[in-house]
Amino acid sequence: MEGEAPAEPSLENMKKFLILISGRGSNMAALLKACRKGRLRAEPALIISNRSQAPGLEAARDYGVRTEFVSFKDAEAGEQRTIDLAREVGAEFIVLAGFMRVVTETLINAFPNRIINIHPSLLPAFPGLHAQKQALEYGVRVSGCTTHFVNTGVDTGPIILQRVVEVKPDDTEDTLSARILEQEHALLVETVNLLADDRLHVVNTRIVNISRN
Repeated sequence: MEGEAPAEPSLENMKKFLILISGRGSNMAALLKACRKGRLRAEPALIISNRSQAPGLEAARDYGVRTEFVSFKDAEAGEQRTIDLAREVGAEFIVLAGFMRVVTETLINAFPNRIINIHPSLLPAFPGLHAQKQALEYGVRVSGCTTHFVNTGVDTGPIILQRVVEVKPDDTEDTLSARILEQEHALLVETVNLLADDRLHVVNTRIVNISRN
């Protein structure tokens, strides 16, 4: 009937994706929680960690999601194993959620413009490690977080979405990181939904035709 909202997708027809983590996986947990609550329009089909004892693996199992440890000591072999697992579960895209490895062309070429990363700064400012510390040392008044597609550079891929977080005069690296992390959780869910809905298109390294709801 005209005017009715479209029905929410069921798990059967949702796009599947996999998540790569290295540690506690708080952004991963935000995605799994959103999925459980029906707020995610894609299905997390597999969690992969390059660290066998990563706390995030146990958290993922608590949500009933399949987990795998994949060694990346040989980067090419690790990425090829990831590609094989992605094909096995039918994953159409990948989310890096605290994955502490630089992704190479092996994985990027298998999932062009279908690998998302989240970074705790307003890129292109403060790429790489310890972004919050960099922001404080530089004396910026605002920081935030960014989702972007992954390319062969370090945090240099096309920017998708950003959220701004005020830097307070008494902020430490820990307090600023905690406030940014809250925004990361929401931003990552929003970004995954946009990709699942085919609303992200890259033209000349820029994202166009984003329709947010």
